[in-house]
Amino acid sequence: MKIRAAVLRRSPIEPPFQASRPLSIEDLELASPGNDEILVRIGAAGLCHSDLSVINGDRPRPMPMALGHEAAGTVEAVGPGIHDLAPDDHVVMSFMPSCGHCLPCAEGRPALCIAGADANRKGTLLSGARRLSCEEVPIHHHLGVSGFATHAVVSRHSAIRIDPDIPFTHAALFGCAVLTGVGAVVNTCRAQPGQTVAVVGLGGVGLAAVLGAVASGAERVVAVDLARDKLEIALSLGATDAFLASDLDVVEQIREATKGGVDHALEMAGAVKAFDLAYRITRRGGTTATAGLANPSSQFAIPAVSLVAEERRVLGSYLGSCVPSRDVPRFIGLYRRGRLPVDRLLSSTGPLEGINAAFDRLHAGQVIRHVIDFEGT
Repeated sequence: MKIRAAVLRRSPIEPPFQASRPLSIEDLELASPGNDEILVRIGAAGLCHSDLSVINGDRPRPMPMALGHEAAGTVEAVGPGIHDLAPDDHVVMSFMPSCGHCLPCAEGRPALCIAGADANRKGTLLSGARRLSCEEVPIHHHLGVSGFATHAVVSRHSAIRIDPDIPFTHAALFGCAVLTGVGAVVNTCRAQPGQTVAVVGLGGVGLAAVLGAVASGAERVVAVDLARDKLEIALSLGATDAFLASDLDVVEQIREATKGGVDHALEMAGAVKAFDLAYRITRRGGTTATAGLANPSSQFAIPAVSLVAEERRVLGSYLGSCVPSRDVPRFIGLYRRGRLPVDRLLSSTGPLEGINAAFDRLHAGQVIRHVIDFEGT
């Protein structure tokens, strides 16, 4: 079938993207779903810094590629072997498909699936297939989703069924921002009621982490960013304290305010300076976690003695250490009860044709989440 999709044909590309136009809206051919795959009509897809990092070259990927990994939509057809999804079901896509039988999957850690990571690196679906092409030339899939398109074929293991009454513009956010941000708090750090949590970097994922810290019952939720307007947003979402990261004595300010540092500090900016700040505001015996994807060449140094003498923990968090089939439904349950107001992360919506200008706004920090709304176009 013919579809429209946003295609990246080379990288890196510099902003302003409205001028350089890294993404072209093209007519592609989408093959029918294969074994254990489904065809989804995309309802909405969010713009994320992980997409931006492919455009600017921080995350090298094979080209050409149909971008987009945070999406939700309606099942239109199922391939052979699918018995638990049917046409008209609504689904959220996860950007890490899981095979279910490698060692990480067997340990209950599907975000670290070996086969899924290999497929994402190669730009294929979990099966190893590519279902997208243009004039018989294969087009790579982005993280098994390629959601900046009218339709997508994805692995069954990339989709989680949801209730049909949730707006797609909200549902899409659960596929990345919410899983990564909320999951980093509750799964990676295992924050407990009454503890203190700091979030350094207040993009969509960072602000989702603020929501997760509030929902987990943290006594103090400390927001840290370079932008004052992001700090104001964090306070409106339930953060108890806000600090400007550019203040020369910001570490001392936070450690004094929290009586020696926080129990859990999460770095969400994908920058070494942000991780260093997060480490330095973590208390003795505390946890510093990062879900920010820095440039692969970035390195950071930790005082080795502090790991031992202070019993510090440093953790990475990918997909919020989530089990998507478990965590998407439970996070949606919190959203329904008003304890996880994910809708407040939505800054704006627009058509697919405006995607390059929307990435300019994301790059400039002018939006939390801009969502391509296919239902409204």
